[in-house]
Amino acid sequence: MGRAYSLDLRERVAGHVTEGGSRREAGRRFGVSASTAVRIAALQAERGTLEPRQQGRPPGKGKLAPYLGFLREIVDAVPDITLKELAAALVAEHGVRVHPSSICRALQAADYTYKKSRSTPRSASAPTSASRAASGWAGASRACARSRIG
Repeated sequence: MGRAYSLDLRERVAGHVTEGGSRREAGRRFGVSASTAVRIAALQAERGTLEPRQQGRPPGKGKLAPYLGFLREIVDAVPDITLKELAAALVAEHGVRVHPSSICRALQAADYTYKKSRSTPRSASAPTSASRAASGWAGASRACARSRIG
């Protein structure tokens, strides 16, 4: 997401327009687009202030906000449920279709994580090919290979 222009720049553009300069001229003079200068002048006329509006969606106002309790109940009851299964349960129970990644973000915001704890035993599986494991390239990511080298 982009950032808002500084209040100082907004004041200079609005000041130029209120002194009789054109909006396009203000845009050229202060290095912003003509449409930005028009929006700044309209904001000054409409709201009386040049403070930028808040960006982004306010927390708790998403599509999944009303169903977060339902998702928590399911995750608490079945801790190893997959995101696809959660999405299917949401459709079956409430008729709401969302992408599994949206469910993941909602659960992360509610402090539910899917990471293994340090007390979880290590996996018994290991690389099956000694030559690939020794090279550090085919079975590992570049970051892993770099950490072995340096």
